[in-house]
Amino acid sequence: METVEQLVSFNHIQVQLSGGAPWGFTLKGGLEHGEPLIITKIEDDGKAELSRKLRVGDELININGSALYGSRQEALILIKGSYRILKITVRSQIMKGSPAFLSEGFGGKGRL
Repeated sequence: METVEQLVSFNHIQVQLSGGAPWGFTLKGGLEHGEPLIITKIEDDGKAELSRKLRVGDELININGSALYGSRQEALILIKGSYRILKITVRSQIMKGSPAFLSEGFGGKGRL
């Protein structure tokens, strides 16, 4: 039987959203709640969706070059302080065997 580590791979994805708020995603969690900061919703036709890089379930780990320490309040301050451009890094989970896993080149398969 395979362990979770054998079935899941994590990928850090950098995303730049332009044009100012609203950015088109919703966050949940944070140190205050004993959970990681997770994207729980991507708005239809919003900037986050149009980037085609963010997914529900992605963990927010960096905003505008500032590493996050897990506080939702910290993340909201950094996001609201972004005037025209928001640069974020997320940790995205990819299930082995999924089309995304194969297209990312994991496991020796996919694009080169």
